[in-house]
Amino acid sequence: MLDRYHTPDYELVNDGVLLDRKRLLDHIRPARKRADGLRVEVEQALVDGDQVAARYRLIAELRKGGTITTEIYMFGELAADGRLRRAIQATRTIPAE
Repeated sequence: MLDRYHTPDYELVNDGVLLDRKRLLDHIRPARKRADGLRVEVEQALVDGDQVAARYRLIAELRKGGTITTEIYMFGELAADGRLRRAIQATRTIPAE
């Protein structure tokens, strides 16, 4: 699934931490085991040439109960084929209501 939307040399800088493809997959695998469901709510998205920006929420329903909502501000660069080549993002956890 990662290859459908990201180039093989994709890099993510998340809250100042560089995650190459391997580190990103190493992060995603255990997170998927903890979540029972996941949804994305996009608030804003802009594309200008090969530049993209988005503000969205990632909402994870946990297997052991509860929900984690993360607000994400992302700025990225697209490859010629439209896949994401690089992204820089800042995140914040939104407290449960």
